[in-house]
Amino acid sequence: MMTPPPAAEDDLALVGSWLESNPTVVERWLKEHASPELRQRFQQALLSPVQPSNNVSSDIFQLWLAASPNNHEQQQLQNVRPKHDLESMEESELFMELIRDVANELDIDVLCFKILKNVSVLTHADRGSLFLSRTSGEERYLVAKLFDVRHDTSLEEAVKLARAEEIRIPFGVGIAGTVAQNKTLINIKDAYKDPRFNSAIDLRTGYKTNLILCMPICNYEGDVIGVAQIINKTNDSQEFTAHDVEVFHRYLTFCGIGIQNAQLFEVSVLEYRRNQILLNLARSIFEEQNNLECLVTKIMREAQDLLKCERCAVYLLDLDCCEANHLERIVERPGRIVQRHAPLNRVESGTVTAEDMRENGLRKPSLFTTVFELREGGTQTLVSRPSSFDLASSTLAQIAGYAASTGQILNIGDVRAWLKEKHREGDAESAKTILCMPIINGQRTLIGVAQLINKENTVPFTDCDVSLFEAFAIFCGLGIHNTQMYENACKLMAKQKVALECLSYHATASNDATEKLLKEDIPSAETFNLYSFTFIDFDLSDGDTCKATIRMFLECNLVQQFHIPYEVLCRWVLSVKKNYRPVKYHNWRHALNVAQTMFAMFKTGKMERFMSDLEILGLLVACFCHDLDHRGTNNAFQTKTDSPLAVLYSTSTMEHHHFDQCVMILNTDSNNIFQALSPEDYRRVMRMVETAILSTDLAMYFKKKNKFLELIENGEFDWQSEDKKELLSGMMMTACDVSAIAKPWEVQHRVAKLVADEFFDQGDLEKMQLKEQPIAMMDRERKDELPQMQVGFIDVICLPLYRVLSETFPWMKPLYQGTLENRQHWQDLAEKVEMGLTWIDHDTIDKPVEAFTDPEETKDIELTVQTLHTVCSAPPIEVKKRNKHKFCCLL
Repeated sequence: MMTPPPAAEDDLALVGSWLESNPTVVERWLKEHASPELRQRFQQALLSPVQPSNNVSSDIFQLWLAASPNNHEQQQLQNVRPKHDLESMEESELFMELIRDVANELDIDVLCFKILKNVSVLTHADRGSLFLSRTSGEERYLVAKLFDVRHDTSLEEAVKLARAEEIRIPFGVGIAGTVAQNKTLINIKDAYKDPRFNSAIDLRTGYKTNLILCMPICNYEGDVIGVAQIINKTNDSQEFTAHDVEVFHRYLTFCGIGIQNAQLFEVSVLEYRRNQILLNLARSIFEEQNNLECLVTKIMREAQDLLKCERCAVYLLDLDCCEANHLERIVERPGRIVQRHAPLNRVESGTVTAEDMRENGLRKPSLFTTVFELREGGTQTLVSRPSSFDLASSTLAQIAGYAASTGQILNIGDVRAWLKEKHREGDAESAKTILCMPIINGQRTLIGVAQLINKENTVPFTDCDVSLFEAFAIFCGLGIHNTQMYENACKLMAKQKVALECLSYHATASNDATEKLLKEDIPSAETFNLYSFTFIDFDLSDGDTCKATIRMFLECNLVQQFHIPYEVLCRWVLSVKKNYRPVKYHNWRHALNVAQTMFAMFKTGKMERFMSDLEILGLLVACFCHDLDHRGTNNAFQTKTDSPLAVLYSTSTMEHHHFDQCVMILNTDSNNIFQALSPEDYRRVMRMVETAILSTDLAMYFKKKNKFLELIENGEFDWQSEDKKELLSGMMMTACDVSAIAKPWEVQHRVAKLVADEFFDQGDLEKMQLKEQPIAMMDRERKDELPQMQVGFIDVICLPLYRVLSETFPWMKPLYQGTLENRQHWQDLAEKVEMGLTWIDHDTIDKPVEAFTDPEETKDIELTVQTLHTVCSAPPIEVKKRNKHKFCCLL
């Protein structure tokens, strides 16, 4: 049964007796209930000199209590304090208790502090230091983790002292360096008689070092990972005894494993922190894409916080942002090899001299266009756009330029020694350490250099710093590149708007031309023969073609139905005509013929009964606009030449461009014939125009043909659903686009010559630009095969389509009948070629594009067909067998 405490406070003997008999209660009360002031007074009382005791455990226990941390450290370390009476322990038990004290400690600072404290307890040492091993290249050295820790030093004080001044000792130098080098302990009885002892610390502090016991700390593989050193005894002993050495050695054996575990944990924590920082950086740089200065400021601030440096700067190169580089890229030939940056090399300042840097600067001057700088404690970035003179006179810029031109990571540990007499010149005077890193984007293109100046405590940047900054620079490169691309895209969009404004002005018909057409009388549809599938435009003037266009809109009652201002309609017609290029076939007159066929389908073919007024309007507009700005070359040519249009559209390249031009004209002031439509009708008609124009790509026709034929075979009579209406409209657009094949033979033959001429021009371009042999229908040298290919074209595309349309909609039979008759004519010509005759006059068609010198010769090339009654005076020609399955998409 526990004795109750004495009632009289003045009876110190009874109080002491009670405390001695209840040590566990006293210890628990001190830990859990005593005030900080009482604990401090208790500690000071114990720190008074004690008499040597024969009881080792009691003596060690008193030193343990004397070495207990303050209240803040008590909270950190209380979980490792013994739970039972330490005073009653034997030395071996206490030894194991102190091992358990450090066994689970993963904080390297706390662990090293505990080791020094416990070692001092075990050996009665007055103070101690602990050094950890580091490697830089091939050089190994010791760094003081905790230095000169006394028995009354707090953890916070010890860590602060160690971080205030880094003490670095190379292996083999001094007492600690010799121990690390040789893996042997050193026990010195008189430090001042040992030549390896450095008395500078004693001179500075006034403390005299007499005894030194220094011993290596090894990991489980036997490698030196640190050195522990204890100084002087507190029990009036004149040496560290063999027993002290044995206890020291045994304890450090276990501590080596603990330090290695703590270092691995520290590395994992640092790696986790690094990953979190890089993730946060990645998140922030991809959020900040609209302002380069804000992004670079954020990057530099992160770098300062992460790598603990005074200043940070980013030097950016001109990344093809100037007008000259844009022009250079425009005229750049396809297939040019882009130079990529080689992998980065790490270079210490010892392997490259300042003179090397200066010579490199003279040979390859820096091309930095913008410099961002963030100084210590700064909240705003200093932005400058230096001249070549500024860059040449700046030492820091020369160092960055060297890193940029060589692709080397430059780590200068001592700028003063590296620059020598030049250090006091210019902007590098205050620099002590510098780390320079090239910044590479995702395409491995050098875009700039990041420069860190003066790591805290003026220590050099470590390999860990370099590795972290290297990963940091990768994200910086991606972020800066993305932001620059975003800014360039904004500039290009602004330029596009300006270009569209200019284009709109020049693409729009003039007011004079509009006023003239506005006053003209519009002849009847019968005058132009618009209702007939045999419409011919050859005798119409350019003015008559515009009048015929307006007559179609009037005849369909579209002007009145959709409240189209007549002046706007006139201007739109003239603007559409103006935006067709003067190519041989795909020009304004082709568009007129396609639209007239659609008009005849509506009226004579009675297809208007299947269409609403809005759909009629959309299909007519699509026909007039379906080949806007045609260049006389097909989609395959755009792809082969990697043209800007092919970059924009990977499929139906020209058709997408035709629709874009249509939208551009409609969006131009005073050209919008859809201006009175409701938003819903406007959306529907634009959708109709887009799908109708895209359907003129024969590739789209082949995709949809089988579906259309399937509906016809199933006896489909209801074409009102949206998908069926779209399918029917697409087939009608194709039928109109190739309708020249159904015109009277004289018209068909004349149009075929225009098509052949345009195709041959493309073939000539392929030979000259691409150095390729064109396909048969575009090769002048194979012109005799054209009649047979035309027959194939009719058989594969035209007749099947017209047959189905005429069977389903009988009023469109003239298209089918006209195509059959023209097929026979082409077949006759193909048979003549088989007999050795030719359908073309060689003297006029053989000249390729580059052979023409007179511009007048490049107009219309006359092609003469030899009829069956022609007497051929030329020498006999060998009959050449042709492949009858080839066909030519001439129309």
